[in-house]
Amino acid sequence: MAMIESRSDDLLDRDGKMRQAALFHALADPTRLLILEHLKTGEHKVRELTDHLGLAQSTVSAHLACLRDTDLVTVRSQGRASIYALGQAEYLDQLLTLAQLIVPNQSQAHHWQEVHSSQQVEV
Repeated sequence: MAMIESRSDDLLDRDGKMRQAALFHALADPTRLLILEHLKTGEHKVRELTDHLGLAQSTVSAHLACLRDTDLVTVRSQGRASIYALGQAEYLDQLLTLAQLIVPNQSQAHHWQEVHSSQQVEV
């Protein structure tokens, strides 16, 4: 028996794939992974993250915006400050644990660095 798919099914599937792609994009940056790792210790202000990671405030803010877009990070206001925390921490831990199992330990650098060599990776 053949399944009949409507145009709306195609759009829903594409929308789901776009959200998944956004999630993997957010996880595809070493600096964002460092921010997520640091947020595992608890909530932090941008200033605390910049001090700990040694990055510019604008850099940290841009990475946090990307992470917020995928709900990996949540933000709440406290006076004039914004406090950042992990969103869906239990799922993130599972995902990152699986990623370590999927990606083999490589003694040499991955070709990603060659492809993106024009971009500075801040770690």
